[in-house]
Amino acid sequence: MSETDGLVSAYVSDAERDAEATVRPRRLAEFIAQDRVRDQLDLLLQGAMRRGSPPDHILLSGPPGLGKTSLANIVAAELGAGIRVTSGPAIERSGDLAAILTSLAEGDVFFIDEIHRIARPAEELLYSAMEDFRVDVVVGKGPGATAIPLDVEPFTLVGATTRSGLLTGPMRDRFGFVAHLDFYAPADLETLLHRSARILGVPITADGAAEIAGRSRGTPRIANRLLRRVRDYAEVRADGVVTLGTARKALTVYDVDALGLDRLDRAVLTALVDLFRGGPVGLSTLAVAVGEQPDTVEEVCEPFLVRAGLLARTPRGRVATEAAWLHLGRNPPNGIFGADISPAPDLFSVDTDQP
Repeated sequence: MSETDGLVSAYVSDAERDAEATVRPRRLAEFIAQDRVRDQLDLLLQGAMRRGSPPDHILLSGPPGLGKTSLANIVAAELGAGIRVTSGPAIERSGDLAAILTSLAEGDVFFIDEIHRIARPAEELLYSAMEDFRVDVVVGKGPGATAIPLDVEPFTLVGATTRSGLLTGPMRDRFGFVAHLDFYAPADLETLLHRSARILGVPITADGAAEIAGRSRGTPRIANRLLRRVRDYAEVRADGVVTLGTARKALTVYDVDALGLDRLDRAVLTALVDLFRGGPVGLSTLAVAVGEQPDTVEEVCEPFLVRAGLLARTPRGRVATEAAWLHLGRNPPNGIFGADISPAPDLFSVDTDQP
């Protein structure tokens, strides 16, 4: 996914990574919210440093945009170690992984983003590297193939995943510390926005930060992205200060409403309400109605709409809730909510394998 999928998409584009790096926290003390995870991680790292050995391997799970990559870099910074960064889809062959592992220095941090998408042969090679700090490289083919054992310097693997339910059992069991990151409260996002504004040199008022935080879907990546867009508006069409009024006008220009819904989100709800009388309607039919691909509707729009209580996924299809009708300024018809609507699955749970 990319920023072109929507201003409030939690996925990051390649062009946006540099902007994110500017405001990314460098140390654990700078990391905002996620208090439980931060405290547990601090104990893990402090204990390892006192023993003079690398900490246990770390698995970070949670929806995109909550700070998993930032925490991986913080782990390396706190340990005073180097970090190698790659992603699961980029490791297609076990030989690629072996080359990286054998090049690690003692105590290095090896970060694999979207680790659940790593190729199976590479994953099996990773098992022995995580447990025994050894990899077996197979040379040749057929009956004459030979496995050459290569030692790997002790390292710490940090894996990040948005779908921990897709991790195999053997892989999950090899992580000594597993942490799940939750969505941010508005107050935490306000604190984060004030910090980002200081780094970017953007004057911002308390109510301006609160307005942006309320439309950020509980996600720091979205909050920082909206801050940059509001900054543009403030510098071009206002006095350069991000105030309540400036934030509201800017986000109106960018089609982000008071709940954080963008054009596509509202198009999905409007189609459900106006074309299908609230549903139920199938995903493919709904996607055709809004002119998008089904996977875009399912992966970009539905998670937040379900979490916000605006859409329900039922056995018969998608249904607009009463809150969706009211948000669009419509009066829900009587009896629209019947026995067909079952509780919607939690699409934000990283342990679900819900299609």
